[in-house]
Amino acid sequence: MFAEHAAAGSIPARIVRVDRGRCDTLTASGPVRADSSALNGADRAHMVCTGDWAALRPGPEPAVVALLPRRTAITRASSDRTSHQQVLAANVDTVVIAVSLAAPVNAGRIERLLALAFDSGARPVIVLTKADLAELPGTDEAVVAALAPGVDILTTSAATGAGLDRLAATVTGTAVLLGPSGAGKSSLANALLGREHMGTKEVRAVDGKGRHTTVHRELLALPAGGVLIDTPGLRGIGVQDVADGVGQVFAEIEAFARNCAFGDCQHRSEPGCAVQDAIVTGELDLARLDRYRKLMRESQWAATRGDARQSGKRSKTVKAITRDLRATYRFRERQR
Repeated sequence: MFAEHAAAGSIPARIVRVDRGRCDTLTASGPVRADSSALNGADRAHMVCTGDWAALRPGPEPAVVALLPRRTAITRASSDRTSHQQVLAANVDTVVIAVSLAAPVNAGRIERLLALAFDSGARPVIVLTKADLAELPGTDEAVVAALAPGVDILTTSAATGAGLDRLAATVTGTAVLLGPSGAGKSSLANALLGREHMGTKEVRAVDGKGRHTTVHRELLALPAGGVLIDTPGLRGIGVQDVADGVGQVFAEIEAFARNCAFGDCQHRSEPGCAVQDAIVTGELDLARLDRYRKLMRESQWAATRGDARQSGKRSKTVKAITRDLRATYRFRERQR
């Protein structure tokens, strides 16, 4: 995979942190600060990202000249509501989703983050933080377990140290921390790193929301092996073309749907709808079905917008080529 780049004089490097036009990388010889502007084009899905493996041109002015294919990638719809994708982290093995027990459980946010994790190909783990501040210990844990069947769920407290050893044993390979501001990601990162690397702040008492303490994505080596990518808090979690991930999050709905009388059942008022039957019998919560529909609609809408944007780009390219050909023909006619 790297032979072609090696033949051109490049060396392998991993992206540690990305700034505008430049990035920190780690090579076999140590850290290198490199120019990455050549790869920062209009396609945001293929811009340099923390966790990427890259070909680095060494020398007095080192530069990242190519990215290697990503095994996995955590992506979301960009915050500007366009059809573009934003890559949050690349080549991730474990997605640690931080959920604070000091605030009400946000079911929709958890399901969205799980959809991103499943769709990436990485393994999700939900970490319930601030267990020492939980009003009703055990209650929220049961709620989260119902939202994420089959997903490992760990309960932790950075203040008391509860559950941190188990968390350290669970995090393998390259792990990324995801969650909103105030969920305790920086405290988890410090616990895993064994040092106070990340700053922490108190959440606002009025609404339980936190302020950004991590302002960039950075890859950090863990003392027991592996690496950790800490990320800024996510206010908006847009999804784009993650139908497979949504299907895994809502696996029970997909299972019920397979027994519907019609293959194109919308699970509303169609006769023989197994999903609606499950709601009547209490096997399925209507609110969860509504969230499933919302995520699927959003994912499909964003995917359609992306296809339209690519089609528009192709149309513009064809039109440009046609204009050039016409200009060439006119020039040839004038030369005769």
